[in-house]
Amino acid sequence: MRRHVLSIAAAVLTGLAACSPSGDEAVEPADAPAALPPGRPAIYEAARAGPEEFVRALYAVHATPGAGMGEPLRPGQDPIYDRMLNAMIGADVAKAAGEVPTLNYDPICDCQDSEGFALESVTVTQSGPAAAEAAVVFTNAGETKRQTLKLVKEGPMWKVSDVLVPGRPALTETLMAAIS
Repeated sequence: MRRHVLSIAAAVLTGLAACSPSGDEAVEPADAPAALPPGRPAIYEAARAGPEEFVRALYAVHATPGAGMGEPLRPGQDPIYDRMLNAMIGADVAKAAGEVPTLNYDPICDCQDSEGFALESVTVTQSGPAAAEAAVVFTNAGETKRQTLKLVKEGPMWKVSDVLVPGRPALTETLMAAIS
């Protein structure tokens, strides 16, 4: 019986070895998954990959004509922002009570609308396993803009925790002043 089991095992291993590539043969890589078009699904996927991928996916929405974020989410519940920034955005809208809130533009592009948008550069500096800053330069409507996104990792995803634009208070400072 033992010989029979060993014979079967040897036959199976020989068959598997015949199917396996030798060290001399090139192995074809598996097809990579198709890249997602710019939008929320691509941003969420990139947020799991790393801070630079996340930032580039955020700006790809603005740089791609016809791309969009889909259905608007309720204020304060956008997964691209961290919990604290989401809470401030939600409080800003609630305090405005039907009026125009303080944050009445897209802080990622520092604009109402994207027109001829081009991402020029992204430089990410990671200060720890769950904290990074992205210095971003982009052109929108013929104007070159610079800003820094403060990023944190909440769970498996990178998120925006603040937006810094030269010459202005941080987005969190502006929102805190509005909701206080």
